[in-house]
Amino acid sequence: MKIPNMRWVIAALLFLATTINYVDRLALSVVSPDLRREFAMSEQDYSHVLTLFLIAYAVMYAGSGYVADRLGTRRAFALFVGVWSAAAMLHGTARGKWSLGGFRFLLGLGEPGNFPCASKAVAEWFPAGQRALGTGIFNAGSTMGSALAPPVVAYLTLHYNWRYAFLFTGSLGLVWLAAWLILYQPPHKNRFLSRREYDRLKERIRPPEETTAAGRGAGWMAVLRMRQCYTIVLARFFTDPVAYFVIFWLPEYLRRERGYDMAMVGAYAWIPFIFGDLGYVVGGWLSGYLIRRGMALPTARKLVMSAGAACLPVAIFAPMLPTAGMAIAAICSVMFGHAFFVANLQTLPTDLFPGQQIGSAIGFSGAGGAVGGIVANLLTGYFVQHISYRPVFAAAGLMHPLACLLVWRLLPNRYFREKA
Repeated sequence: MKIPNMRWVIAALLFLATTINYVDRLALSVVSPDLRREFAMSEQDYSHVLTLFLIAYAVMYAGSGYVADRLGTRRAFALFVGVWSAAAMLHGTARGKWSLGGFRFLLGLGEPGNFPCASKAVAEWFPAGQRALGTGIFNAGSTMGSALAPPVVAYLTLHYNWRYAFLFTGSLGLVWLAAWLILYQPPHKNRFLSRREYDRLKERIRPPEETTAAGRGAGWMAVLRMRQCYTIVLARFFTDPVAYFVIFWLPEYLRRERGYDMAMVGAYAWIPFIFGDLGYVVGGWLSGYLIRRGMALPTARKLVMSAGAACLPVAIFAPMLPTAGMAIAAICSVMFGHAFFVANLQTLPTDLFPGQQIGSAIGFSGAGGAVGGIVANLLTGYFVQHISYRPVFAAAGLMHPLACLLVWRLLPNRYFREKA
């Protein structure tokens, strides 16, 4: 049996994987006030649990790219989804801060593999002019998962309890895993791809020898030393913490500073993430559109990133606004701009590196983002407990413009392998 438009079926699978990934990681923030009360945890205790996740995430993000390059997209993705789904379900058995932190650490070992694997799949299935769109589609799953988690987890918690919420969300990955193992192979091996569609694709995508597992040639230490790699690492170090802040701390902020209860968090905390979905898809589409209109690929990527970064400074004013609705609107701008930016930032490794190095480059860049998240999360816990949310929102508004300046300065167009 052949499936028409198989490339978009693969994109849908990647979108769903990222959606589940973020539902699993965000579930904790939705139930955190109730869980902290049950386990007698302070805000700083909560930040320690989050930090255990981010430590594992940072370490494994660097390693997950290498694993993806060694095992290939299909097997590596299956491994990572199996690990994080089991870890998410184990959250429902936690009995205190340290067991919760241990399960959170295990979740951090599995979840980062989603991104190098998804990016390698995009490189295998999409030509250069559509890769940012493919990246934007799977990254839109991050904001879709973040939008779904508050109402779904709040509903399950209110009608059952928070333990059942973790069991349900964790089990979703196992369903996805079965579909992945049935449907996924790269184009030259995929039994569901018609010969006619493959003939149209093969002239526009990288040849199989560039996109299949090739760990022998990955040269991951050499990749780490390249300007292309450490520039993206720095950019993600500064910008990923902004998304982590919204994901992990928005429900806390709404309940502590704006007087929301669990039901209100479920009703409103998802809204900024819908704007993130829009930003991922539009940002990914726009750079491809500019390339098709004749703009050089590197310039198109960087120009769209700059437009996204321009949306972020509104975050500085969010905690000063008089109503919760206005603060949520400001956070909507933050998530839209971040997604617009990231749809292209996370595509850069596929433009800058050969196929057998893509996973390693993405792994190192994601590790940089996770390290930034660790630092920012610890500082957030301190500022929230001892000062206020205002310094945190101020920093969130400035990081993307800074990262954008670094990309323009350190990655001139000559570093790009594909320029159109």
